[in-house]
Formats: sequence, C-alpha cells, structure tokens
Amino acid sequence: MTGTPSGDDGQSGAADGFREAARPGAGEVTATVIVDAPAARVFAALTAWERQSEWIPFTTVRVVEGDGGEGSLVEAVTAIGPAVVRDEMRVVRVDAPYEVGVVHCGKLLRGPGVLRCTPLAEDRTQVVWHEWFHLPGGTAGRVAWPVLWPGSKVSLTQALRKFGRLVEQGLLP
Repeated sequence: MTGTPSGDDGQSGAADGFREAARPGAGEVTATVIVDAPAARVFAALTAWERQSEWIPFTTVRVVEGDGGEGSLVEAVTAIGPAVVRDEMRVVRVDAPYEVGVVHCGKLLRGPGVLRCTPLAEDRTQVVWHEWFHLPGGTAGRVAWPVLWPGSKVSLTQALRKFGRLVEQGLLP
C-alpha cells in the first residue's frame, strides 16, 4: 500500500485545490473580436501558447508541462516595471477548432477561462475570451473589482484586436 495510513496518496489536497480553482469566481471579464480568417487557423493561432507573447502586452508565455494540449500547464508572466504577475493555467479541454478551456491555478490568479472560436460566413470567425477569476483580498478585492474591471476588459479587448490583425496579416500562427 502506498500513501499515508489513511490511504491518501498525498494528491487529494492538490485535487481539492484544483477543483476549487475550477469553480467560477466573481471577477468576470469577456472580450470579443471578429477575425477575417477560417476558424481552424484562428484556433491554431490562439493555442500557439508561446506566440501569445506577440499580442498580449508585457507578457511572456511558455508551456511548462506537456505539448500545449489537454493536460498541459501554461505559464504567462506579465511584468510592468517592478510589478510581476505569474499566471499558471492548466489546459482542461480542447475541442479543436472551436474551444479551449483552462483553469487558472496559480497562487494569485485562479478560476476557469475559455477561448471560443465560432465560424461565421465567408471564412470569418468570432473569438470570445471569457474568464471567471476568484477575486483575491476578500472584501477588499470585491470592492476593488468594479474599479479594476473596465481596465481588464479594455486591455483584453485590445489584445484580441491585435491578435486578429496578426492572424489576418498571416503573421500568426
């Protein structure tokens, strides 16, 4: 028999923490863009994780575990001056070329997210990026969210617009 005398293999705490992170949080943000390209190409560009550094400002993205597909761990580090935010995401679902689901499972950023590609007429694709973050800081975080949310939405929308331009110009994936 392995694990502790209770039969616990030491992983249940991690599993419980992951399940908690996977629950939608109160900090919700969504951005949408229409890209003049087929869904398969748009999806490939979205899931070229390390290339996200080209369209998400101040951010370096890398695959830490896996091949970038389901089960992989992806890390995004955003640095603005001395401020650094590390975002760890587990890829939990891949339904190419339509949807990829992640769970932010780091110390600060936690909660599920989804990137959806919806094919439209004439090789156009609607991209929706939706996140449900757990707000850190308890009551203070909940009070601050309405002030922070507009900036989050604007920056996410700007990043997606840049992404769309790069795909349309043939520079991604």
